[in-house]
Amino acid sequence: MIFWGANVAGVAIAYLFGATPTAYLAGKLLGGIDIREHGSKSVGATNALRTLGKWPALAVLVVDVLKGGAAIAFARWYCAWLYASPAVAPPMALDQQAWTPWAVGLAGLAVLLGHSRSIWLKFTGGKSAATGLGVLLAMSWLVGLGAAAAFVVALATSRIVSFSSMLAALVGIALICALEQPLPYRLLVIAGGLYVIARHRANIRRLLSGTEPRIGQSVPVSKAGS
Repeated sequence: MIFWGANVAGVAIAYLFGATPTAYLAGKLLGGIDIREHGSKSVGATNALRTLGKWPALAVLVVDVLKGGAAIAFARWYCAWLYASPAVAPPMALDQQAWTPWAVGLAGLAVLLGHSRSIWLKFTGGKSAATGLGVLLAMSWLVGLGAAAAFVVALATSRIVSFSSMLAALVGIALICALEQPLPYRLLVIAGGLYVIARHRANIRRLLSGTEPRIGQSVPVSKAGS
């Protein structure tokens, strides 16, 4: 019982990694503003770029990626610590090597949820694309690099962040299914990728109507969600 309670606590900690509202804090600390009241009103690096400038936006992007990677690294360390702790007493039938990928998968989902539904922002947040990239890089660097490459190429050609993010999510799903990876990792990337795409619903509607803004293009306040 202690083992399962400790695992729930670990998932909660991963959620709190993601829930740290990087763009919101950058707006408050660097501009004295609530970024949710400016630009597209989104809490992410793209709106930080429009609202705060390129260097604050780069800092937001890097920290958001690191949040995802940190959650995965923490899950692996925490799982090893649980199995090494005599006070926890994992179930005899539950092998550490078999359980760790599931613990990592749960932590990955939790950090994505934390970024998009932050407890500090009344359960609102960003699209989880950058945090998802951090999860991919920490979980399988080949998959992460493939998704990052797809994002960079798509952004260079289209200059549309939302399209590039969704394409990267799809490439991540394709790569995790094509490569030899544990089942929990595959389920995490499929569920997480689809979740990131679902978070872009408003962007998809604008892409279909041809009104989705590009990098460097101003965004009317009414067109929120980029």
